[in-house]
Amino acid sequence: MDEWDEGETSTTTSTIALTSQTSSEGTQGDSWNTGIGDFGRDGDENGNDGGGYNNTGGDRGGFRGRGRGRGFGRTDRSEFNGDGDEERENGFRGGSRGGRGSRGGGFRQGGDNDPEKKDAVDGDRPKVTYVPPTLPDDEDSIFSHYESGINFDKYDDIMVDVSGSNPPQAIMTFDEAALCESLRKNVNKSGYVKPTPVQKHGIPIISAGRDLMACAQTGSGKTAAFLLPILQQLMADGVAASSFSELQEPEAIIVAPTRELINQIYLEARKFAFGTCVRPVVVYGGVSTGHQIRDILRGCNVLCGTPGRLLDMIGRGKVGLSKLRYLVLDEADRMLDMGFEPDMRRLVGFPEMPSKENRQTLMFSATYPEDIQRMAADFLKTDYLFLAVGVVGGACSDVEQTFIQVTKFSKREQLLDFLKTTGTERTMVFVETKRQADFIATYLCQEKVLTTSIHGDREQREREQALADFRSGKCPVLVATSVAARGLDIQDVQHVVNFDLPNNIDEYVHRIGRTGRCGNTGKAVSFYDPEADGQLARSLVTILSKAQQEVPSWLEESAFSGPGATGFNPSRKGFASTDSRMGGSFQDNGTRSQPAAQTAADDEEWE
Repeated sequence: MDEWDEGETSTTTSTIALTSQTSSEGTQGDSWNTGIGDFGRDGDENGNDGGGYNNTGGDRGGFRGRGRGRGFGRTDRSEFNGDGDEERENGFRGGSRGGRGSRGGGFRQGGDNDPEKKDAVDGDRPKVTYVPPTLPDDEDSIFSHYESGINFDKYDDIMVDVSGSNPPQAIMTFDEAALCESLRKNVNKSGYVKPTPVQKHGIPIISAGRDLMACAQTGSGKTAAFLLPILQQLMADGVAASSFSELQEPEAIIVAPTRELINQIYLEARKFAFGTCVRPVVVYGGVSTGHQIRDILRGCNVLCGTPGRLLDMIGRGKVGLSKLRYLVLDEADRMLDMGFEPDMRRLVGFPEMPSKENRQTLMFSATYPEDIQRMAADFLKTDYLFLAVGVVGGACSDVEQTFIQVTKFSKREQLLDFLKTTGTERTMVFVETKRQADFIATYLCQEKVLTTSIHGDREQREREQALADFRSGKCPVLVATSVAARGLDIQDVQHVVNFDLPNNIDEYVHRIGRTGRCGNTGKAVSFYDPEADGQLARSLVTILSKAQQEVPSWLEESAFSGPGATGFNPSRKGFASTDSRMGGSFQDNGTRSQPAAQTAADDEEWE
């Protein structure tokens, strides 16, 4: 048996998502918290794959707890997990930007790299044996897509700003992108008629070999903007996957913060590369390591991964970096904040990793705080281009935003009343904690509302089943934590409800961006508790104003009467994120409610 063969089974039983069942899942071991790997990051408490306190794996110690009850009746807990996550998914994560290790002390900056400890620690947790279902390989399934909305043509009117020296000319059609025949056919089969603004500018910039920091609103086509030029260049150069090497050396690596998002990017890469010699592969935590290694060894040109599992594969000697030409960070502001920055520096610090001068680095997101831009410069060539599309850092204008003033104890009834009006329309309900997600999902099930939930304490198979039930309409309501806030592109999500508002405005923008995508319209309803959410008032007024939405008088009054209201001008126009090299300031326009470093520490579920 190979050293990485975990004896996993080829199939696993499906876990039934929340429907009308209201009983607890019961007390179970940390079966969801497995697959640690050399770097101690795969399968943490949030099902996350990104940097944690165990910078090199090994002894976990710390605040873990045993036999966690993942059911709905468990008690609240805020103890810290050795993998770097806690119960409060959007809550306080103190510490300095260099890493999350300052929160509780003693979180093992170095550790035991004994390979025998990779997948089970202290003998208390089973190995990860979950193998995802085999993906369908017929064209109808691979190229299934939803239609662009009535406002798609309005993309042509969106403001675009490219800063930096000698940017290439934008394209107006996909024909101008000079795609090879196979790639052009796949683009057509995918239903792409004309490029969106981020694609019009991003594709020629990447094709010209320039480094790029791109900032475009949610649902604007960022994934295709980097996949198409990368695949085109690889195909033009005759790159082909080979299964004859025990060390696979991909030409492109794409990193994203959550399992669901990286899998979505992989499916897009698989679609565009269909029928070609270029082979994409995806790796993330919560899935059998041996299964993923075997997939890599079948040939890998484009490797999509979450940080922990990606570092693990490199550490195991299954992935080499010497041939790397493209490094892509999606949701780049999160990939460079205080949770993931050490992992990204570790990735680019591997001896065989080409220097930034000898690779092309691409960063994409909908929000770019100025401090993250400054940090990103460490990873980019000095002449990188900054692409800002639309009121970036602001909300998509295709989303109708509504605020309801509530008290803490009236939210449940308000939510139930709202869901009674939506019927079977797909609705995502965002809450602050994992425990709250379970509680609200159970409550809605008891009220005969077909509901499922997704959060970091659920096993990978449960997370996948929940998304499948939501996508299919079997469960039209999905209760979620921040794990679902970024990047997920689900067809026909008509409503987003912020049951709990996040503690920073960037997270709000990403959450409501789950609806109103690709020119379709959507609605976002947020419950505003003045006692808990007052610090967001100014930022919310600014977001509403820039998206040309009605601002409730009570919210505006709260914004103007709150601390720091002097000089507050919510109607100021322009780009919400600007190139920090040009003297622009993200925070000056009122779209952030906290100092950037603290915000980055406080708001993310670490995947």
